[in-house]
Amino acid sequence: MEVENEKRYQIDLGNLLAYDPNHHFPSLPSSREELVKECLQKGTELAQALADALFILPATEDVDGPIVKLPAPTTRLPRQKHLPKPKPPTRWEIFAKEKGIKKHKKDKLVWDEQTQKWKRRFGYDRVNDDADVPIIEAKMTDEIGEDPFAKRRAEKKQRVEKQEKNRLKNLKEAAKAGALPSHVQIAATALPITGSQAVPKKLSKTELEEVAGTAAISTASGGKFDKKLPGEKPQKMKGKHRKFLPVAEGKGMGSQEREQTQKILNKLISKNSHEAIDVNKAVNKLNVQKEKKKKHDKQSLTSTKLKAKQKPLKKSSQKGSSKKGTSKKGSSKKASSKRGSSK
Repeated sequence: MEVENEKRYQIDLGNLLAYDPNHHFPSLPSSREELVKECLQKGTELAQALADALFILPATEDVDGPIVKLPAPTTRLPRQKHLPKPKPPTRWEIFAKEKGIKKHKKDKLVWDEQTQKWKRRFGYDRVNDDADVPIIEAKMTDEIGEDPFAKRRAEKKQRVEKQEKNRLKNLKEAAKAGALPSHVQIAATALPITGSQAVPKKLSKTELEEVAGTAAISTASGGKFDKKLPGEKPQKMKGKHRKFLPVAEGKGMGSQEREQTQKILNKLISKNSHEAIDVNKAVNKLNVQKEKKKKHDKQSLTSTKLKAKQKPLKKSSQKGSSKKGTSKKGSSKKASSKRGSSK
């Protein structure tokens, strides 16, 4: 059966492709339904032939099921897009070709004499980094009072700007030749290079009307007092407009303000707006208040009990003092009577 299918159909397992080179309609289908029916029938036969060819291949067992390794594809499929154009050489590539300079791969790590360590050639913590130099020896050509560290930073900034300028020049030449890289073509219009801007897109009628409408209602009056062109239609005011209460007080102003505040409170307290209120925070606050109240009540009870115990002590002391005072008075009276009798 499989040999017959291979003879009848051409099967490419690498691309999972099967087709019949000798297929032809015996008679043209009279309707679209007959054409669709015959195509489905032929497609079913081809899919079955492809499945039969797959099950002949050696398989390895796996948890998900048998796995088959597909052979290399035999059919060369056409490209979806055209071949990319060769990128024009940069200025440095042209100069290197003229001088015979060959590009060779450099090592990523370089021995640093200052720190006696292996460091990266470029990037963070690189070799011969200016930040690692604590002292710079003065030269005879240095100006008096000039900061050598600031001078180095300025020179580095100039080198970076020059490199960026050269990069944009190379992109400009590549854009003229139509060979910009695919990852740069999307952002080519944003680059500050002449000739790389894309062709401006033509706006449709509806888009022009929308732009003109937004420009017309961009004034403070919403385009109410602007001059209209002949045949210009009035612009439709899209969206909802906010309504504010009048500044001057009048009849019914209190009821309107009350209604507004009532609506806001209803939104906050309604069941649907439970996210606006932190329930856990409110419960914790209530529990803390209850605990504080209990502590306050206990303290007040203990203070009243202490006062009740201390009151009789004070009264007894007053009574004792009063008795003592009376006894003193009595003694003084006795003494005075004795003196009178002696007289």
